[in-house]
Amino acid sequence: MNDATEQLTTPSQAYMAAVDLGSNSFHMVIARVVDGDIQLLHREKQKVQLAEGLNDQLVLSEEAIERGLAVLAQFADTLKPFAPQSVRVIATYTLRRARNAATFLRRAKTLFPFPIEVISGQEEARFIYQGVAHFEHFAGRRLVMDIGGGSTEFAIGEGLQPLRLSSRNMGCVSYALQHFPQGRISEKRFSRAILQAEQELEPIVSSFKTAGWQQAVGTSGTVKTIRDIIVGLGFSSNALELAYLLALKDHLVAQENSYQLDLPGLTDDRKLLICSGLAILIAAFNLLQIEQMIYIDAALREGVLYEMSDRLQHLDIREHSVASLQRRYDVDMAQAERVSQTALTLFSLVRGAWQLSDEDAMLLGWAATLFEVGLHINSSGVQKHSAYILQNANLPGFNQEQQQLIATLVRFHRRKIRADEIPAFSLYQLPQVVCLLVLLRLAVLLNQKRRDELLPPLHATAANQQLQLLLPADWLTQQSLLAADLLQEQKALKKIAFVLDCPGLTDAVPV
Repeated sequence: MNDATEQLTTPSQAYMAAVDLGSNSFHMVIARVVDGDIQLLHREKQKVQLAEGLNDQLVLSEEAIERGLAVLAQFADTLKPFAPQSVRVIATYTLRRARNAATFLRRAKTLFPFPIEVISGQEEARFIYQGVAHFEHFAGRRLVMDIGGGSTEFAIGEGLQPLRLSSRNMGCVSYALQHFPQGRISEKRFSRAILQAEQELEPIVSSFKTAGWQQAVGTSGTVKTIRDIIVGLGFSSNALELAYLLALKDHLVAQENSYQLDLPGLTDDRKLLICSGLAILIAAFNLLQIEQMIYIDAALREGVLYEMSDRLQHLDIREHSVASLQRRYDVDMAQAERVSQTALTLFSLVRGAWQLSDEDAMLLGWAATLFEVGLHINSSGVQKHSAYILQNANLPGFNQEQQQLIATLVRFHRRKIRADEIPAFSLYQLPQVVCLLVLLRLAVLLNQKRRDELLPPLHATAANQQLQLLLPADWLTQQSLLAADLLQEQKALKKIAFVLDCPGLTDAVPV
């Protein structure tokens, strides 16, 4: 442990760590907040090459899994003093794509105590843009490009606001295996790699060129290495241009094999990736007509740290994402507020017994305000329409499992619960999901008349897979239809081995 990490043996709440489980390397950065700004204290980087272990059937090899777990064990040792809320772990392309990602995540839990969030490609691009935007101010609009091991992210934004986001399935590890195996280099191999990258880029070209930019920025080790080589060879003093990239390509082709390369700025671990990274970069310059690109030493990890800092200040981008969805689908906000308030009231009564967290409360609240977004499509089967929208919408700030959990809660907020259709989560246990689902279903049911001040004060107690809801007997008698619906809810929950008890319910329902 170096001097930077020795001082972190008892970190305060101001210390944070971000871990990036990339397709080529795993990175960890430790920082602290000083006067509202992020001060980086320590970095660790380990080459893992997860993407190298992903076969054509998208199954991650045991060797790749073992490499990743070994590095996580090292990171866990450094992060021992940190509280869970001070560490955020992001997984990208390879764990996003691998069919057996759940196996990796399950085994990681045994040696790495922090939750691993698998994020979408667009979310990855957003984090990268935020890292650059916070790192260095630019007055105009900028294009940001990050070449990873399995995917390449693009973003256009102005200030701190991203305007276009895209993730393309092309990376320096995957393209190296496909086009430059065993380090073999030729003009034909370069041409095939560049053409495939151009085909992958084609769908976003029109949208990105229409948005436009005044500055192009490259991040990641691939762009840095190419920049260092070009500067070291005397092609340029700093910035990248297409002519310099093509000159470097010609230089590489003349060498015939990556193992033989001896270039300024090229480390041994980058030799087999330099050709594939350069091909992707040339394709981007060609199709997007990039004139010049500078390198900035900030990316996804820094974006994660800045978002963690915002959350410490209670500025959660997820609130903006939810509000945007509500506006887009013209949600009945009065009803959303009623259901949310009821759900969170019940949550407060049972959270101790069910060991629920503040994060659980937020996810329940968001599900309660979004459960009717599907009305925009059709009122029949609204739960299915709403779930589809929530599962497929772009929701900045949410990782894949958070978005999937909200969609699942909304999918089963009424009617029959199909236990076999509840997905297996890595971040959430099934009993936890069921508890949140019960609270949402009760909140929707109790507010079906869409009237303010209808409900009496709510009282509830809870135990494992059980909830007792206490409602005044005279109120239940006046609400016989609702009482009958609660009886039906008892039967529905019983089928998933959950007991809902509501004293006096049968007396309130006419025989």
